[in-house]
Amino acid sequence: MARPEFVYVTYIETTPEKLWEALTDSAFTRQYWFDTEVRSDWKVGSSIALVMSGRTTDTGEILEVVPPRRLSYTFKHEVDEDMRNEGPTKVVFTLEPWGALVKLTVTHEGFADGSKLLDGISRGWPAILSGLKSLLETGKVPAIPPAALGIEGFE
Repeated sequence: MARPEFVYVTYIETTPEKLWEALTDSAFTRQYWFDTEVRSDWKVGSSIALVMSGRTTDTGEILEVVPPRRLSYTFKHEVDEDMRNEGPTKVVFTLEPWGALVKLTVTHEGFADGSKLLDGISRGWPAILSGLKSLLETGKVPAIPPAALGIEGFE
């Protein structure tokens, strides 16, 4: 039986290079990812940490780095006890030029049946990626309150 996965596809009016920077530069991610920094040296085998308002929320290991086309890492939630006890999952970002746009596909996979983490990321990724798209295209991020996504204690 296949393990559940989350897939999100969007088209962003930008270049692959600008989108890559938006995904890998902490100063940029803080603008659209609820004040979250992505901390890594972006080398295969290196660690990655998502740090929201000074608190590490998720950790992992870089699996693949092909700028500006593909980025993959393991993902382990660290804050919520139930989600922390779930095994690591895998996130893959695929960037494809699409005329004047970039097609961004985000796949998050490897969840156990009944995963609480899958439920959480299914609310989180659309808001994060919506903010990313808006920021790159308009220079503004929509005001989505973290509490609406089940993110507590970070406001």
